[in-house]
Amino acid sequence: MLSTKMQDALNAHINAELWSAYLYLSMSLDASAKGYKGIANWYAIQFKEEQDHAQLFIDYVLARGGRIALSPIAEVPTEWESPLAMFRDTLAHEQKVTALIDGLCRIADEEKDFATANKLVWFVNEQVEEEENVRDILDQLNMVEGSKMGLYMIDKELGGRVYAAPAAE
Repeated sequence: MLSTKMQDALNAHINAELWSAYLYLSMSLDASAKGYKGIANWYAIQFKEEQDHAQLFIDYVLARGGRIALSPIAEVPTEWESPLAMFRDTLAHEQKVTALIDGLCRIADEEKDFATANKLVWFVNEQVEEEENVRDILDQLNMVEGSKMGLYMIDKELGGRVYAAPAAE
């Protein structure tokens, strides 16, 4: 059984994951509107991943006998000045999500909720991967800044990303 504090924190995090999905959908749409089909693809996959992350949390709360309380999703930005600006915002956002996951870990520790602490390990590792992936793309974008051919090549590379549904162990 989840404590009220843990359940409330997990519900807030579900909202944050859905907000993340909404943000990445917005980024995908903006990239697509500007002709960056590969970047749009990368963000469309991020959109799906964030939805899946929310679902993993939902499934966990329900498995522990908890109750889901969905809240409205706050508005997200809808336009970015460049792919570089978009990925800078993405890294800042992923760092915020990492801090949120860390907060859940602290609550699980305080509550001596070992099952939740164990479940969160997958998400901690996922955040390390998410931040690393975005840093790699930012490094590439910074290397080619001002080069249309370089940006074209990065866009083509990101277009090759395929969706793989996450499965938390």
